[in-house]
Amino acid sequence: MSKVMIFDHPLIQHKLSILRDKDTGVKQFRELVSEIAKLMCFEATRDLPLEPVTVMTPVGEAHCKRVAGKKLAVVPILRAGLGMVDGMVDMMPNVKVGHIGLFRDPETLEPVKYYFKMPPDIAERDVIVVDPMLATGGSAVAAITFLKEVGVKHIKLMDIIAAPEGVKAVQDAHPDVDIYVAALDDHLNEHGYIVPGLGDAGDRIFGTK
Repeated sequence: MSKVMIFDHPLIQHKLSILRDKDTGVKQFRELVSEIAKLMCFEATRDLPLEPVTVMTPVGEAHCKRVAGKKLAVVPILRAGLGMVDGMVDMMPNVKVGHIGLFRDPETLEPVKYYFKMPPDIAERDVIVVDPMLATGGSAVAAITFLKEVGVKHIKLMDIIAAPEGVKAVQDAHPDVDIYVAALDDHLNEHGYIVPGLGDAGDRIFGTK
């Protein structure tokens, strides 16, 4: 079974309290999503392999470590996932970015892929799927499935807020995918919103309704 990492870092929790506030405006909300993603990136990449390297400082030789050539990709689930990309790229400037767009079929209620654009070598990369909210888990499960279908073998899921129902759905469908969240909330309401959550992340990032 995959592990669920819940971040308790004071800076993340502080920013999350402002993010949840219904009176937080679009500009600040957008900045906070990016900042939280950047802070979460530290833990989500903790297991990257390192290799020794020797560099010359102005004073002498230093024995250091660098990331050992690991190829990474960040894949946001459109559209709200876009809000997390800049923070991730700030931390990993050479990372490649793919995009997955999904909508729910009104009759079958199943996620349907309408956009799927990946780096050509995506199958060789470790992928972090990002989306601010993990509610029912339907979109995350589908996105991970589509990535596996094109050969991706190592996938992590990173969400800011998750509901227990969404976590269970991902774990049941993809027990090999670890989940990273800033908060695990109480439940989903009858409309599929996370409670207490923060409302619709996409609307709050882009100023739509």
